[in-house]
Amino acid sequence: MDKPAGSQPTRFKDLDLSPVMHRALDRAGFTEATPIQAQLIPLAIDGLDVIGQARTGTGKTAAFGIPILEQLDSLEECRDPQALIVVPTRELADQVGRELERLAFGVPTEICVLAGGKNMNGQLRHLNNGVQVVVGTPGRVHDHIQRKTLRTDKIWCVVLDEADRMLDIGFRPQIERILRCCPRDRQTLFLSATLTPTVRRLAESYMYKPDVIDCSENEMSVETIEQRYFTIAHDRKRSLLVRLLKRENPAQAIVFCRTKRGTDKLQRALSREFEGVGCIHGDMQQRERDRVMQAVRDRKLKVLVATDVVGRGIDVSTISHIVNYDIPQDCDDYVHRVGRTGRMGRDGLAFTFIVPGEGDFLTSVEQRINKELIRDEMDDFEAVEAPPEPVAAAEVDPDQPKRKRLNPMNRKSRRRR
Repeated sequence: MDKPAGSQPTRFKDLDLSPVMHRALDRAGFTEATPIQAQLIPLAIDGLDVIGQARTGTGKTAAFGIPILEQLDSLEECRDPQALIVVPTRELADQVGRELERLAFGVPTEICVLAGGKNMNGQLRHLNNGVQVVVGTPGRVHDHIQRKTLRTDKIWCVVLDEADRMLDIGFRPQIERILRCCPRDRQTLFLSATLTPTVRRLAESYMYKPDVIDCSENEMSVETIEQRYFTIAHDRKRSLLVRLLKRENPAQAIVFCRTKRGTDKLQRALSREFEGVGCIHGDMQQRERDRVMQAVRDRKLKVLVATDVVGRGIDVSTISHIVNYDIPQDCDDYVHRVGRTGRMGRDGLAFTFIVPGEGDFLTSVEQRINKELIRDEMDDFEAVEAPPEPVAAAEVDPDQPKRKRLNPMNRKSRRRR
């Protein structure tokens, strides 16, 4: 059953939460609940399966994290994992783990992050010592289940965060095996920016009569983000980027590139012009990726050059500018890149460089977000006209079973008081 937006209280003090949780929220500075938080938290506390659709940067971690923390048994009562949160990337796993620790303030809570690139022996020790919540990437979680080092028989809640992204990048087999290994009468929460047919089919197979809440408001990017574009010859993109960064002087910016090699090359070039320039991509060691992301959070880096490894799910509230130096593969990736700024209602600014032959992408983005991008120009910097629509390929070369989960009969409220 779909829930209309805005039907729930919007202040945390109006939500029926434990005193210790209210104290933790006050300490974290949480006063106004976002739409996804206001709607999802009561349903999740009641033990219902829920599909929540909301853009990144809308507080989804707290939306599922608060109900989980409110209902955990203490480690003395249960030393095996009680909740499992699966996310698409290592960086997002770390971020979710940190956010849960902040929300758990006042109650000792063991949260274990399982992600590739992390020390396996440390993860094994943590699991063996007892944990209440596991946050992990599909590959590493599945690996631990196969090794029988992650026990799943006491898990009463499974969360798939960024479900559409995990399916897009090929994690469906691992996700299905993980879900099949968890108790059939568990609670299941799906959080997704888009409800694709693939996400809906997965939900039909592994959820019980889920409530669907849609907080996307039919617009794929936040209203507070001003989105502009430049039309530029390919060989002048780097010069334009340098001029743009000097003109904007951003508090912090992410510059997105298409390839790992291009990311490294651009970072070296920008380092000759600016201080505080770093880069991150999938070929870097996890220790180095962690170091770079921490430097961003500590505001030691002013410009981060990145591939789409940080295109989704990474919440750094100080990012003021996004630059699509290379256009992404599709409109969804554009939306999630741009969503790295304007977090939690803050203002943000996004620029996209369009080279000859990429005019169709600009049109597709504008149709998807139902909003025209503003054409920008640089003083003393000649732009090129947007290219005409290409000739259709045909004119150039004419040759060219579902598994339902059992109805949980004895599910009960697990409120922490």
